[in-house]
Amino acid sequence: MQIKQAIRQIWDEKPLVLILFLGIFFRIIAVIFSKGFAFHDDEFLVLDPAGSWVDGFDYNAWLGGRAEMNHAPEGPSLFFPGIHYFILKYLKWRGIMDPQYKMYILRSIMALWSLITIVVGYKITDFFAGKKVARQAGILLAILWFYPMLSVRNLVEMFCIPPLILATWFAINPKRKDRLITYLWIGLLCGIAFNTRFQTSMFTGGLGLVVMFRKNEQSISHRVKQVLLFGFSFIAAVVAVQGVVDMFIWGKPFAEFTAYIKYNIDNSRGYPNGPWYNYFLVVGGILVPPISLFLMFGYFRSWKKYTILFLPAFCFFLFHSAFPNKQERFILPMVPFVIILGSIGWNEFLQTSKYWQKHPGILKGCWTFFWVLNLIALPIVSTMYTKRSRVESMYYLYCQKDLRNYMVEESYRGDATQEPMFYTGKWYFHPREITNEHSLLEDYQYLQTVPDTLYHPNYVLFFGTENIDARIAAFKKMYPVMTYKATIEPSYLDLLICKLNPINRNETVYIYKFDDKVVNLSNTAGK
Repeated sequence: MQIKQAIRQIWDEKPLVLILFLGIFFRIIAVIFSKGFAFHDDEFLVLDPAGSWVDGFDYNAWLGGRAEMNHAPEGPSLFFPGIHYFILKYLKWRGIMDPQYKMYILRSIMALWSLITIVVGYKITDFFAGKKVARQAGILLAILWFYPMLSVRNLVEMFCIPPLILATWFAINPKRKDRLITYLWIGLLCGIAFNTRFQTSMFTGGLGLVVMFRKNEQSISHRVKQVLLFGFSFIAAVVAVQGVVDMFIWGKPFAEFTAYIKYNIDNSRGYPNGPWYNYFLVVGGILVPPISLFLMFGYFRSWKKYTILFLPAFCFFLFHSAFPNKQERFILPMVPFVIILGSIGWNEFLQTSKYWQKHPGILKGCWTFFWVLNLIALPIVSTMYTKRSRVESMYYLYCQKDLRNYMVEESYRGDATQEPMFYTGKWYFHPREITNEHSLLEDYQYLQTVPDTLYHPNYVLFFGTENIDARIAAFKKMYPVMTYKATIEPSYLDLLICKLNPINRNETVYIYKFDDKVVNLSNTAGK
């Protein structure tokens, strides 16, 4: 009873302390247990490039690359991978080499970074609506079912949120907003967000419009100075990264940015597309109805009164709703603003709504339903090991001191699963991929042209259970000296995700070691 009273007292008097405790607690859980990677980008566009640079390689040719690859910018900003490069470089200097240990540290850093969103989101809500509403927004930002897991991922969509929300707070905070130097900081923060995720320029543009045209504050000349300083600082931050870095690598400024725009225009239909209202459904779904409907109603209802919270995020939302490529994670930077302004607007509506004043039980039931679902999903998702079989199979190879190279056998389909090479700790080779487009015999014949046996594989990973016995038997005809080593199973949630959307490859992996001396080659060639 005393513990319950103490918690109640903290919740009433210092709610941010309790909110932060819960946010930190579940993020620590995610740091420890939620291994792997959530999407293609947080692994192959962030972690693998940075890991290869640290070890003196450039496996995807982003820095000019290998001679056999196209020496042209591919589009992704090097800023976020560059941050990972310096962190991983420091860890290597300190003698930390194990990929999983490195990931514990990286997840911890991302978790700490995400706390800015909780603290500043609480402060913004408290400033406009008081402590009661701030508690509601703060607890959602801390322990909404997906936040701890995504907060520890190397996602640009999550990393760009703290600078955006800090920039918004600086423009709101009465102790800061009248100072001209504040707008240098706001521009710098928006520049950091842009260098992380180019699409945040829509948010920055909306924030600049609000600063320029907000009424009942300062003279027009003062607001012009604010916007000029804002713009100057933003452009300086962008030029320092996108201009200088690209000039050094490619010989011209903004090479990656222009390549990114061209790539997205040319391939806008090559990724998941959806109707214009797609992101309404996404936000409405991940915030869990009916509470999500309350928050979205509050967000749109308050657009005029709290324009500084509404317009920047809405510009971002509008752009993504209009653009054909609609992947769910793209809209994540907007979600905290829906939570903050939605909480403010909904609670203001409750004060004047006769219906909800007469039916408090229904409202309580809605929140009870929400929290029951959230508290069921939260520990499950926070401990979710995503892409487990792919990560663990690579880490298994890392632990094999006799590893030279390896094969990926997926002869039942036309392309092989891309592997997270960061977990092997080795960049001097690329796996030999056996598919129905590239047979085992063809691969062997190619290897005979590579005199250095260091690159000849001595491990094979069979992905998937389809015809597995026949595939192993076919492999043994060519490499008869073969020993079973391990079976790596995907996580239960990986299997569920794969069933819901088969594009997510999460297969069982069978690992074998073999002698690379071939026998019965002539017999195999005829089959």
